[in-house]
Amino acid sequence: MDLHAKYPALSDLKARARRRIPHFVWEYLDSATGQEATARRNRAALDAVLLHPAALRGEVAPSLTTTFLGRDYPVPFGIAPVGMSGLIWPDAEGLLARHAAHAGIPYGLSTVATALPEVIGPIAADQGWFQMYPPKAPEIRDDMLTRAKAAGFHTLVLTVDVPAASRRERQTRGGLVQPPRLTPRLMAQVARCPAWALGIRASGMPRMRLMDSYAEGLLEKGPLPSTAHIGYLLRAAPDWDYVAALRERWDGAFILKGVTEPEIAQRAETEGVDAIWVSNHAGRQFDGAPGAAAVLPDMRAATRLPLIFDSGVEGGLDVLRALALGADFVMMGRAWHYALGALGAEGPAHWHDVLVKDMESNMAQIGARTLAEIPGRLCKSPYYDGRS
Repeated sequence: MDLHAKYPALSDLKARARRRIPHFVWEYLDSATGQEATARRNRAALDAVLLHPAALRGEVAPSLTTTFLGRDYPVPFGIAPVGMSGLIWPDAEGLLARHAAHAGIPYGLSTVATALPEVIGPIAADQGWFQMYPPKAPEIRDDMLTRAKAAGFHTLVLTVDVPAASRRERQTRGGLVQPPRLTPRLMAQVARCPAWALGIRASGMPRMRLMDSYAEGLLEKGPLPSTAHIGYLLRAAPDWDYVAALRERWDGAFILKGVTEPEIAQRAETEGVDAIWVSNHAGRQFDGAPGAAAVLPDMRAATRLPLIFDSGVEGGLDVLRALALGADFVMMGRAWHYALGALGAEGPAHWHDVLVKDMESNMAQIGARTLAEIPGRLCKSPYYDGRS
């Protein structure tokens, strides 16, 4: 089958994934919070970024290679961490880590993944990033760091934009609880999705296995709401002292994820942080935030640190838009999972190829032979005031 003929865009993958994933899981994957206005602003902010089409440039053979945090990559994008990834598609963490290792791109494993770092680290080979939701207890924090490092993860990502559980009304109405359990209502949804059901049957009902290893006795009162999972029973809301403690204990690249304030990026330079991840959690945490792309120019002007971008990316053109506004690297989470839901194990490689072909086509359209030339093709936009 020619996958590009049948699934040439993310919208095609989403449509098929929705049919193959139970509704309560789909609502977990696809929803934002509140009225989902921030998610719409993410899309609108990217759409407002315009690039100059080019004429009379001759043949353009774009190069997508880049260097980020001292490592060479064939493309400027990677796989962002997603909590409970293995609920969305059976063995999602393993499938995505395996693709990352093969393609030579970063794979981020969430603290609240359904697979342990000891399992995923070797699969990801030298491409593993470990994302941390900060534990309150120093002994748990230090043990997590030790386990992640021993498993082969070389980059630590501290998520700083989740001080409390968001409400995620769609997800709540969908009926998911933590730890996941199948009620008769949910079982009826599962029965309509045989590929998902067979995979889950083989692997067992997904759980947050890393968190479970530290949470003995914490769930005696019964299941939690889906938006206040077991991680919140162990989690702290980090501050600068927490950042300093992690920097002292982690031997490797250290990234702050979920930053949209320029002053935070400026201070991070003095705290030993290696990169800033500009993100509003794809609208899943707070419904009153600006579109993530709208804050990128101010973030770029505020710091010399490398910038990662996510939130709302739906194709290769969006990757170029983020790079034009000052990002150095782009990460995606949901998109890879739509691909898994649509095509199973074939999904990640196909979505990767869609991104590459879309980037190459659009770089030719704007006359950019390298990623470094992309900011020079930026038109005036609501987020651009002529700064270089």
